Amino acid sequence: MGAGITITGDNFEREVLQSAIPVLIDFWAVWCGPCKMIAPLIDQLADEYEGRIKVGKVNVDEESSLAEQHGIASIPTLVLYKDGDVIGQKAGAASKRDIEAMFKDLI
Repeated sequence: MGAGITITGDNFEREVLQSAIPVLIDFWAVWCGPCKMIAPLIDQLADEYEGRIKVGKVNVDEESSLAEQHGIASIPTLVLYKDGDVIGQKAGAASKRDIEAMFKDLI
């Protein structure tokens, strides 16, 4: 996975809950076909909106406790945080426009 910050249990509070800008987290796994389909879109958005929105990635196989804490039942799941609160969530593969619509009004 290219752009975006790797989110772990160790940095979740700092990178997500304490972030001054909205954070979009992609819960994914290496073996997940739909995750691979949206990965380039997530990377593009991370580049296009750098400084206005933070993009993070959680590998659910490596960070299963984080996935469990957030009730992630299927992947890919995108979760949007603002001021430490979940304000949006979308499960399954989505178009770039649909992903962008999750946060466009916040920036």
